[in-house]
Amino acid sequence: MSTLLEVSGVSVTFDGFRAINNLSIQFAEAELRAIIGPNGAGKTTFMDIVTGKTKPDEGTVVWGERNISLLGMSESQIAMEGIGRKFQKPTVFEDQTVRQNLAMALKNPRGPFSVLMHKKTKTNAARIEAIAEQIGLADQLRRTAGELSHGQKQWLEIGMLLAQEPRLLLVDEPAAGMTVEEREKTTDILREAAKTRAVVVVEHDMEFVRRLDCKVTVLHEGSVLAEGSLNHVTSNQTVIDVYLGRGHA
Repeated sequence: MSTLLEVSGVSVTFDGFRAINNLSIQFAEAELRAIIGPNGAGKTTFMDIVTGKTKPDEGTVVWGERNISLLGMSESQIAMEGIGRKFQKPTVFEDQTVRQNLAMALKNPRGPFSVLMHKKTKTNAARIEAIAEQIGLADQLRRTAGELSHGQKQWLEIGMLLAQEPRLLLVDEPAAGMTVEEREKTTDILREAAKTRAVVVVEHDMEFVRRLDCKVTVLHEGSVLAEGSLNHVTSNQTVIDVYLGRGHA
């Protein structure tokens, strides 16, 4: 499978602290990947670089089959290219219904007539239903988002990102604050989404990562320390020393 995103030799320093240090990492077109590592390993900064929030001091970030450099692009241009990011805290429109939240997020043609045309087309209605089904909220479409549980709000936000049809979805610590059942459902949603796009999950919760059952990249001091299955990386002595030995296991 061809490479969707390739980060090569990227470094970034903040006030003398090297947050990302010669980082090289790549992702296939449709894959699920977990990124783990101790605090300060560079996980958030990596996402900031890919989404255009932070500009690296050196290195390249190449996207898609046209090999576009993301480094000269704004955050909104990168989002238009098909890179979606979900932050830890869900940001949904609390006073709107689940259906309205998904409708607002739908990727519609941006021509001059599209605003007039997309009020309520059958295609959009069908897509909203399909996404709601995928995120386990098919029976909640009429509820206002503010009434949903924490986990349901997280799913709605994932749904809003999926509605934009991203080719790469970056998800930051989705398991935080969820019940066991919600976490299980979340792994199902992410695994399903990764069948048709790249889904990258930054997570601290090892049990959650185990259930994702995917390739794991361990970051440490801003570069890749180990990569492979969870069993493979967690049996690596260096990983145990720098990460698992600190009570994260």
